[in-house]
Amino acid sequence: MIVKNGEHREDTMRKALLVPIVAVLFVAATSLTALAAVTVKTLPTATFSGPSVTLTDGNFSGLGSTPAFANLTVTGSATYTCTNQGGNASPGQNPVPAQTGSSGPVSLGNADHNGRGTISGITASVTAPPTPTAQQVGCGGKGSGNWTVTLNTRTATAAQLVITQDTTVVFCRNYTLGGPATGTACP
Repeated sequence: MIVKNGEHREDTMRKALLVPIVAVLFVAATSLTALAAVTVKTLPTATFSGPSVTLTDGNFSGLGSTPAFANLTVTGSATYTCTNQGGNASPGQNPVPAQTGSSGPVSLGNADHNGRGTISGITASVTAPPTPTAQQVGCGGKGSGNWTVTLNTRTATAAQLVITQDTTVVFCRNYTLGGPATGTACP
């Protein structure tokens, strides 16, 4: 076959452009396949108790040998009692946002169990914020400085579970106080 010099260059250039495109598509397809392989055997169940949320019963497969880590983050509110100079106490009128709590990364153990990972007993709690002012808590009308503010309760009202492998999120679930125990998928 006789090929003119120009035609051969065009064919070589097409191949040179095609190789990186095919490589990118291959990497994208295998990444999606790896994420799609994670199977939820049992959804983690959340229990709200005062300032804490505990997750139990989560069971996953298809995680492979790359370690997977769960992190539970909890938000909520704090209420305060207001005591006037006469020693009379009354509840504050305004709940104050509590400080967010986190379980920190907890290994699912999948790297040692053929790609199966479990969640059992991951807990996170909200903590009291720095003591708010009488005005922030809603003591005595406009919140004069004649009140002493004392922490009354801390309540966890929401939680989010995020499971990652390396930097990739492979599972996410939101939980709310009074909502379904198995939560809802993250948007």
